[in-house]
Amino acid sequence: MSAVTSTVPARALPQPRKVRRTPRELLERPLMIAGAVGVLMALVFAVTPLSGLPGWGFCTYMAFVAADAVDNYRRYGSVVAKDRIATVLIATAGLCTVVPLILIVVYVVSKGLGGITTNFFTETMEIVGPTDPATVGGAKHAIIGTLEQVGLATLLSTPLGLFTAVHLAESRGRLARVTRVLVDAMSGIPSIVAGLFIYTMWVVRFGQGFSGLAAAMALSVLMLPTVARTAEEVIKLIPNGLRESSLALGAPEWKTMLRIILPAARSGIVTATVLGISRIAGETAPLLATAFGSDSV
Repeated sequence: MSAVTSTVPARALPQPRKVRRTPRELLERPLMIAGAVGVLMALVFAVTPLSGLPGWGFCTYMAFVAADAVDNYRRYGSVVAKDRIATVLIATAGLCTVVPLILIVVYVVSKGLGGITTNFFTETMEIVGPTDPATVGGAKHAIIGTLEQVGLATLLSTPLGLFTAVHLAESRGRLARVTRVLVDAMSGIPSIVAGLFIYTMWVVRFGQGFSGLAAAMALSVLMLPTVARTAEEVIKLIPNGLRESSLALGAPEWKTMLRIILPAARSGIVTATVLGISRIAGETAPLLATAFGSDSV
């Protein structure tokens, strides 16, 4: 006795109704909204203390939103009116976020473009006095120092952070839990604490003095937890089927991790390294206690 399976076609989901406006409506709506905005602005200026350009802009915006919502509600219903209000508010929030950023970038570029010369990349501040113009001297020593310190910190932190991530992702013992707590605690320490730690141990205790290596070690303390935690999450995203297949073929765990897991997580590990570099690239407080600054190479 065979079972008969009935196939009932699924009901199509209702599609949102598209609003089609005629040319007459496209002409009437701006005129009507402009008139409503004028009336509302007159009422607002009459009953509120708002004045000047900021008050005019605020009243114009609020009146436009209200008039446009009323017009859409009268023509197309409450759903379209609510959608229009949300669209206008979201677009306004986006503009309020993007426009200040653009203004800051334009201001910085316009003010600093005149100081970008060949001297900026080829000279140092060794012979520059306090009354010299901005075109004298350059940032050669700062560029070299930044590349040196960030590069050394990356070389110190990336392997150690990767080994820590593998331990946290693959181990299930008590040591892994303790390590995770310590890594989380390290990610929250102030940057000046890392600088003072290296200053106390390397500069004062061992008498090595201020150097780029001391600054790199302070930066590596800050970079390590970022690399470790990000790489751990990336390793956890690798499907368990890859591990099981490799182990079923007789490969030991260390070779599975080295030949299968880490190559599969290569892009995520690169992302973790980039995040760690961005974490330390702008730090200045640790360098005051370790590199101490210099006006020459």
